[in-house]
Amino acid sequence: MPEEVATLLPLLQNRDSFQVGPFELHDGFLDGHPVTLAVCGVGKANAAALTQAMLMHGCERVVFTGVAGGLDPALSVGDIVVSSDAVQHDVDVTALGYELGVVPGEEGVAWTADQQLAAIALEVAKEVVPDANVLMGRVASGDAFIADDARVAELRTRFSAACAEMEGAAVAQVCARWGVPWVVIRSLSDAANGEASMDFRAFTQLAAGRAEKVVRGVLARLSSERQH
Repeated sequence: MPEEVATLLPLLQNRDSFQVGPFELHDGFLDGHPVTLAVCGVGKANAAALTQAMLMHGCERVVFTGVAGGLDPALSVGDIVVSSDAVQHDVDVTALGYELGVVPGEEGVAWTADQQLAAIALEVAKEVVPDANVLMGRVASGDAFIADDARVAELRTRFSAACAEMEGAAVAQVCARWGVPWVVIRSLSDAANGEASMDFRAFTQLAAGRAEKVVRGVLARLSSERQH
């Protein structure tokens, strides 16, 4: 989200901002680590387009942050989901004999997040956001804002997903095709039933602050592991 990049940009040293098609990318050093920051925009097409642009630019890992609606009844507003994998819940080629969610030509219904990135993100999120329930689970992505109980129940039952959003699985698919490690980290803004208990704009600022902490923690942990 713009708020997340706005939180991180002042911390970016030796910043070089430039345009790649419709996207503005920001190169620089965050806590001494080379990174590229960018705002995705809403929906799977934007997510795939930005991911492709970033990989062509040379990015070697992708950490995608943002907000989502909770599907797991154990989760509440403000909790965090780190992706175990991601599925495109709105892909439907069942008329040709495919399982719901399967993209023809891809292996299986979901793309698996990088185990190292996911494990680090999970551990870091638990440390830096101690007041939140943090779990690893499936991210369900689709070009629809989920806002009713029946749809929540359907996605939970059919895909065993922890949260619903509109971009993560597209990022996952592009990264998988390129063989690039990825992870999605989502703060829950509501229960995906339209009954958010906090003003969305206020929550966006909260999520941006949490994303900053988690991203910086992941970078520090990756650097520490490389040194060992």
